[in-house]
Amino acid sequence: MDNSSPWLTAPADAYELWQQTEAAGAYRRPFAERSVTQHVAMFDRFLRHVIAHKADLATFSAAHLEAFFADVDYRCAPGTTTRLRYVKLIDRLCRHLVEIGVRKANPAADYARMQAWPEDEPDPLFLDVEADARLQAYVQPRPGDELRDTRNHAIVALLIGTGITSAEIRGAAMGDLVADGRRPELCVPKRPARDERRIPLPTFALAPLALYRQSLSVDEANALLFPAPRSGKPMSDMFLHKIVRPALEAIDFRAPDMSPRVLRNTYARRLLLAGRTNQEVSQVLGLSSERTVVRLRSTILSRPTAPSH
Repeated sequence: MDNSSPWLTAPADAYELWQQTEAAGAYRRPFAERSVTQHVAMFDRFLRHVIAHKADLATFSAAHLEAFFADVDYRCAPGTTTRLRYVKLIDRLCRHLVEIGVRKANPAADYARMQAWPEDEPDPLFLDVEADARLQAYVQPRPGDELRDTRNHAIVALLIGTGITSAEIRGAAMGDLVADGRRPELCVPKRPARDERRIPLPTFALAPLALYRQSLSVDEANALLFPAPRSGKPMSDMFLHKIVRPALEAIDFRAPDMSPRVLRNTYARRLLLAGRTNQEVSQVLGLSSERTVVRLRSTILSRPTAPSH
């Protein structure tokens, strides 16, 4: 093993360069630019785990992987393919490291053999029109609401009113939200895999968001819009799920997935029902492919509504 290998001295740079110049997916096809961006972000998360456990790309073991995958399982909603994607990414990485002599063995091989892509994609989960209306009513301010209720209602209102992702709401800044004036909107800043988007706020989201802004003691444009309690850092996915799930339960919605993804799907389907095209909805969602929207449109064509519980 060459201890001067960039995989050991500058692993993040080495991985990104490999993805852009050599790495390939199925049928040896180079990865698309967006896939490279996603892979780099996933690798960074895995690398932080490895470094936190005082190892590097040459020395991490099956025990390190077991702990990492346990954390992935804990933080991700059931029914997603996140763990499988990490398994494939790390297995591909380890095979390359063995090939170039940085590692002697591939501890991810057994995980890769045990994993398989689901044969059929599950039907997308969403709120039907009636359940959507119940949730919109649920998030409205009520006498006796505590500060926590005000915050939680604002979070749910923004998710179902804009269709943004968990990562986008966790990173949203106060300056990104305009909840009053002639054109209330949310600005979603440009990210490596997505262009900047300006999403108009629906009427039902204005009152809960305005009340939440009034309740804040800090009003700095760069400050997080929804910081985690006590730490002030971005909310975790698990914390966000613990806010969304009770809201869905409150309107009597029960499903295998009770995460913000349900609200994103509901928002997209609402736009489709209003006559927006697949391309328009995909752009609002920040998607480069229309695959997700096509699947949601199929629920409209195959049945007027989806069951709400």
